[in-house]
Amino acid sequence: MKKIKKYTLIIGLSLASILSLGFVDNFFEISKNLDIFSSLYKELNIYYVDETDAGELMKTGIDAMLESLDPYTTYIPESEKEDFEFMTTGQYGGIGAVITKNGDWVYVSEPYEGFPADKAGLIAGDKFVEIAGESAKRKSTEDVSKVLKGEPNTAVKVLIEREGLAKPFEVEIIREEIKLNSVPYYGLISDSIGYIKTRSFTRKISKEVIDAYKDMNTNNDLKGLVLDLRGNPGGLLNEAISMANIFIDRGKEIVFTKGKIKDWDKSYKARNEAIDTEIPLVVLINRSSASASEIVSGALQDFDRGVVIGQRSFGKGLVQQTRKLSYNAQLKVTTAKYYIPSGRCIQALDYSNRDEDGSVGKVPDSLRTEFKTLVNERSVFDGGGITPDITIEPEKFSNILRSLVSKRHIFNFANQYRRNNESIDDAKSFVISDDVYSQFKQYLNDKEYEYETKTEKAIKNLEKDAEGEKYLSELQEQLEVLSSKMEESKNNDIERFKSEISELLEMEIVTRYFYQKGKIETTIKHDEEIAKAIDVLDNMELYDAILRGDSIQ
Repeated sequence: MKKIKKYTLIIGLSLASILSLGFVDNFFEISKNLDIFSSLYKELNIYYVDETDAGELMKTGIDAMLESLDPYTTYIPESEKEDFEFMTTGQYGGIGAVITKNGDWVYVSEPYEGFPADKAGLIAGDKFVEIAGESAKRKSTEDVSKVLKGEPNTAVKVLIEREGLAKPFEVEIIREEIKLNSVPYYGLISDSIGYIKTRSFTRKISKEVIDAYKDMNTNNDLKGLVLDLRGNPGGLLNEAISMANIFIDRGKEIVFTKGKIKDWDKSYKARNEAIDTEIPLVVLINRSSASASEIVSGALQDFDRGVVIGQRSFGKGLVQQTRKLSYNAQLKVTTAKYYIPSGRCIQALDYSNRDEDGSVGKVPDSLRTEFKTLVNERSVFDGGGITPDITIEPEKFSNILRSLVSKRHIFNFANQYRRNNESIDDAKSFVISDDVYSQFKQYLNDKEYEYETKTEKAIKNLEKDAEGEKYLSELQEQLEVLSSKMEESKNNDIERFKSEISELLEMEIVTRYFYQKGKIETTIKHDEEIAKAIDVLDNMELYDAILRGDSIQ
């Protein structure tokens, strides 16, 4: 009798909770469909002709249901909880290395400096032959990652095959708590301009940015700052607010949210005194800058606090909350849309109105609404991410470079170079000399890196059309000459695109010696957007004109 009363109380409380959230009209429909789903699930597990995995079957059903909503509402079973924690904290237990799949095997792509894989002597290009006594052949990166991760201070044994060594060798790696900094690099990019590179909005990113700024400013009297949010997919909302608060003073609204439930509508204001409201600021964004990155760049733009340079951002204006489920599972659910200080929502895709085929449409430019920045009343627009004040089109790589990368020739040559050279100059001064480039060309002599250019495709299509229209016999000779000249010209691509190939070679080689920090220092030298940021910060008349909304020729 006590059990019946207990369950009645639980059901009553659950019903009261549902009613309090405003779902009275849907209650019967919800309970009816839950009953249908439960019955169907039970019947499938009992009567389906083949054995079913009850957990996998349920996860597939949940994932399919959530997929009909938006990509950010996701189910997190207990087995994936550690990966989710890493996304929000930047911490996990493991060996500290980026791994990649090539053919049947998984390789070390990049060990993190000072972490267990690096301490154990693993280097880029090492192949996992066995992990914990089991063959790693045909394992996915996810499978390998699950085995390599684990509780700190526990050991995992791996059998490694390394090019240049006759036999595989065994290594015991002691796992540690891996904490990746949200600011992987900061430093001066000119005499008086600081630069801060961010990775993601995990906990304490705002503190890391403040520490980086203070360290540079204390020793150098900064006259400008570049905040790099390119490739930063976002993360924690409160960290976005704290980050904006570094440059926007206490009491200013950074973002507000609106959801289906009125109680979830919230305004988030800067709570602390700003660190610096005066320093000229450039924010770099690109198509992979999303969510929290867009809150920060959008708020700084809306308050006319800094110049935004790059490409239009991703356009994620949706807020997620994590809800605990039974058995240590979690639901990450979209609960609201966020709006930045000018009043605009930057959400680019409309998940609530799908096309008949289930696809999601972008908000067309013609339907984007105009808003005004809060200080200088410049025009800004909603519905499509953050549009930069200065747009720089991303660099397009040549066909030959794409082929060299996909065939891993640049990666493998960098490994070979590291084996043959104990040390190099520091990352900032290292360059690919003519001699090194000649070594690379020699390395390619017996390698395959075929690719087809648009011009070659056009010649083939022309030949096909000429044949269909009965002109081929008259044009055959000219087409053959054109194809021959094209092939001859293409053979010179390795020299024609020497500059961009050298840049990537330089970055890969430097990474073998100086890890992530070296990679970033190398890319800064060739970065067009950073160069533009320096130009703007070195020219205060230009900087002020952009923030006033003047037409810049």
